[in-house]
Amino acid sequence: MKLYSRGQMVRSTLIGAGIAALVVSILSFRFYSSHKKADGSGETKAIEVSELVADGSDGSELSAASDGLSETIEADTSFLQQNAATVIPVANTASYTQEELQNINVYALCNEAVVNINTQIVAYDWFLEPYVQDGGSGSGSIIDKRGYILTNVHVIQNASKIYVSLFDGTQYEAEVVGKDLDSDLAVIKFTPPDGMVLKTIGFGDSAALKVGQRVIAIGNPFGLERTMTTGIVSGLGRPIQNSNNRIIRNMVQTDAAINPGNSGGPLLDTNGRMIGINTMIKSSSGSSSGVGFAVPSETAVRVVSDLIKYGKVQRGKIDAVFVQNSQRIARYAGIDIATGVLVSQVTNGGKAAAAGMQGGTEAVYYGSRRDIIYIGGDVITKIDNIAISTLADYYSALESKKPGDIVTVVVRRNRKDVVLKVTLVES
Repeated sequence: MKLYSRGQMVRSTLIGAGIAALVVSILSFRFYSSHKKADGSGETKAIEVSELVADGSDGSELSAASDGLSETIEADTSFLQQNAATVIPVANTASYTQEELQNINVYALCNEAVVNINTQIVAYDWFLEPYVQDGGSGSGSIIDKRGYILTNVHVIQNASKIYVSLFDGTQYEAEVVGKDLDSDLAVIKFTPPDGMVLKTIGFGDSAALKVGQRVIAIGNPFGLERTMTTGIVSGLGRPIQNSNNRIIRNMVQTDAAINPGNSGGPLLDTNGRMIGINTMIKSSSGSSSGVGFAVPSETAVRVVSDLIKYGKVQRGKIDAVFVQNSQRIARYAGIDIATGVLVSQVTNGGKAAAAGMQGGTEAVYYGSRRDIIYIGGDVITKIDNIAISTLADYYSALESKKPGDIVTVVVRRNRKDVVLKVTLVES
């Protein structure tokens, strides 16, 4: 048995420990990087120092082990170079579906053109003293770089002050340019500061919409600014009565979530064009139930043009005074129908009179006995093949008509239908 000096023992121990540490590090890195092990267990096996330095080895054996270690390092370096893609994984970049990309692009294109609208109204206390309190809130779309905003009438109804908040958090006071109850559309305006370039939303063609077409709504539901929801066109041509007791024809029905605060905001196609103005929901709970309605852009384009030019819509009407027919009136007047619009009075020398329309001849009290109506005249039942059952139907039938247009009117007279051609006058 060989004997070693203390110095030899110390040197041997240090060299062996260093070699062992290097080998363990390299092999551990190799096994972890490749995620493999010869026995398939997925675990990394530590290499014991005793496997490299046998008991009773001398300095030459350590040198041999050192030479072998150099060869191992060179081999591992070659392995790393050849398998760099495996050893150093690269994270994949995020990917989106085509539908997601469209949603992202539409939002990026349009969200800065959607504003949050808040109002203040005048209320009265117990002593009939006026005071200001918060009113309603809703959404709007910037449609002109001069600061014109399209929204709903009911969003700004009875407002003493109107404030619009832009995407950057700045707030401006706005004024009413014009509003139209028949379409529930209004235009308001604020003055942007010098140098501010506003983003706007353009109109699309609602007449070209198809059921099943994907649509996107942006608004401020529950005060959560510029929230986007998506869905499809779930119905077209819906006649819906709004909060102003007007029936709006050709409404766009969508299953995109429309909640309180979305009113006045845009309904967009996948190209970022406004094909509707979100107006109402049909719900038993008052929140989105999957059925929302938007005023079609075809109506909005016509209404907005008149509101900006004249402050109101230049809409044609029949120059007569009308009363809603009812069971009570029908029984008293001996009319054989209980629906339609009763012609109470016709303007002398007007267009309706010239067309042969007849008003009532007998004055009676109506309602709270403060109003007087005239019975015995015609009852309008159709205008241009649109059934007229209520006053809301009458306003709806004439919503798209201009002064000077001629409409075909069917009236009930002496239990017979009579057809008249009536020229409309300015409302």
